[in-house]
Amino acid sequence: MMDRRGFIKASSLAAVSLAFPGLANARSTSLCYPPGVFYTRKYPGKWAKKVGSHAPRVKVEGCKVTIITLHPMSRKHYIVRHTLVTEDGEVLGAKTFTPEDKKPVSTYDIPKGKKKRFYATSFCNLHDFWITEFTV
Repeated sequence: MMDRRGFIKASSLAAVSLAFPGLANARSTSLCYPPGVFYTRKYPGKWAKKVGSHAPRVKVEGCKVTIITLHPMSRKHYIVRHTLVTEDGEVLGAKTFTPEDKKPVSTYDIPKGKKKRFYATSFCNLHDFWITEFTV
């Protein structure tokens, strides 16, 4: 039987695969964000009032990417996970949070030679899976 963290990790990776069906083909640049499953700043769906505290923000400094979700952390409502994904679907890093973490912030290295388009994800235990696309 899979524990809670294993389930969250597997679910996040499966969600990234579903969110980016064209990523296996690196030439595909049109992404599909199914409504009601994945949310972005531009397409927040039913969570329009939650964009500011749920859509991941990205800070790039050289070869380092920091993902920040401006979200309070409490036992009942918190950010569960961040993931950094390349445009062709490679997961460069992921961090799982607990309600005890003070802030949902994670930092990753971008290996030299990686493509320029990336996706930062943030998963809230109550308000679903959020994606921010960015280029370096």
